[in-house]
Amino acid sequence: MLPRPFPHVLGAKRLSSALLPLLMIAPLSASGVVALSGTGHSRTGSADTWMSTPVATGTPTTLKDIRRIIGADQGAAAALSGAGVGVALLDTGVAPVAGLPAAQIVNGPDLSFESQTSDLRYLDTYGHGTHLAGIIIGNDTTTSTVGIAPKSKLTSIKLGTGNGAVDVSQVIAGLDWVVQHRSDDAANPIRVIALAYGSAGKPTRLTDPLQFAVERAWKAGIVVVVAAGNDGNSTTTLTNPAADPFVLAVGAADTNGTLSTSDDTLSAYTNLTAGHRQPDVLAPGQSVVSLRDPGSMIDNTFPAARTGTTLFRGSGTSQATAVTAAAVALLLQSRPTLTPDQVKDIMERGTAITSGLGATQNLHELNLSTALALAPHSTAAQTSELASGTGGLDGARGSSRVVVNGIELTGDRTVLGSFSGSTHATAALAGTAWKGGLWLGVRMAGDGWTGTSFASKTWSAATWPGSPWGGPTSWQDPSWQGRFWAGRFWAATNWSGRFWASEDWSTAAWK
Repeated sequence: MLPRPFPHVLGAKRLSSALLPLLMIAPLSASGVVALSGTGHSRTGSADTWMSTPVATGTPTTLKDIRRIIGADQGAAAALSGAGVGVALLDTGVAPVAGLPAAQIVNGPDLSFESQTSDLRYLDTYGHGTHLAGIIIGNDTTTSTVGIAPKSKLTSIKLGTGNGAVDVSQVIAGLDWVVQHRSDDAANPIRVIALAYGSAGKPTRLTDPLQFAVERAWKAGIVVVVAAGNDGNSTTTLTNPAADPFVLAVGAADTNGTLSTSDDTLSAYTNLTAGHRQPDVLAPGQSVVSLRDPGSMIDNTFPAARTGTTLFRGSGTSQATAVTAAAVALLLQSRPTLTPDQVKDIMERGTAITSGLGATQNLHELNLSTALALAPHSTAAQTSELASGTGGLDGARGSSRVVVNGIELTGDRTVLGSFSGSTHATAALAGTAWKGGLWLGVRMAGDGWTGTSFASKTWSAATWPGSPWGGPTSWQDPSWQGRFWAGRFWAATNWSGRFWASEDWSTAAWK
């Protein structure tokens, strides 16, 4: 199953049994199955989500405010724009809103279920990815809202649908694609991944294929910035893959409506652990004002979170992840020879939280001005044992499952066929997991860059082969009754429109 991003936007709810974005919208719902109107897709489970939530109350935090809070508007930092640095956003896609400059965006492959419908392909029907993209590269001239790294090049890899549903296998495929294509644009090589998604899975780390995938990106020279999760301070673990020791795990800071960092605290929704693996850094994530995606699920469901006609307010470790990813792009523009380990070492030494649980846990808030002046420690190189990736997918999924017409995607199955951790690990290490548009030998996308959409260029699309997951013993389980990928839609359930208009999000929230 695929992961979800971690945003907090008031009123959103978690996707059923698939990974979700980390964005907070309201209190998270209890475990359960959420059916999607118009499709057979739903999810089960209680923790996998995109880490954000739409919010309509509290003092809004503008991107200009955030630049001040993280020290990006002073000294040497003020001259940085992220130019020459590529950032990959693995999320719910981006919408062609005026505040997203087309020259700064390319569409990587759409690996979501919506890729099979031409009028949904690449587009953000959920609203999460557009909000995060705005934090990174936005330029809304009507409100003078400018992203933290506005001249970085953003590659959008769409994973989540209009309700956020995605399987961990799709996330792994997206990570593999970024690693293999990180240098396609020689002028803007991908140096940063923003992954605001996580699952409740607690796999054996050294065999987990998801943690293997993020570690491989890290070792390829890409700083993988991952949302810590929005399940609250009483949790005992970060979400997967933020729990991986190599990545830069991000929690959210509550700025309490001021520009001073002296009163900043750890947000109540950020995951903590029972051991030594706490979030590596905090960044502003409360009531962040970024780009609105008109007609998206969260926009329709939470109109009170709109700010004017072009902006929208959201909270969560997802937003904090986007802020941090943009700050890393600025740091790498200034100091391009830094390794991911050195970037992590420097970013961890920000402004100390001085009160509450954040102080008790010795957590620090992002400070770019400080980071630019720091030398990495001689011990910056991380020495944890690397994951082999030879394990199964269910450990990475945890309790979360993608469900179609009552059938869960379980075991070592992807949306397109069987999965072998050892086969994947061998191919990924050899740099052959993707061959054109084939991932592990199965067609998931087209074979290369084609023309343009609203963005500067787009990876070509393709029809998925008809190979649904079935019951416990057979891929041809009769209960499917012909419901397989056939061209643009499930044969028994046509998808139409740009969003799920009748979904009831009244009892759940984005993570």
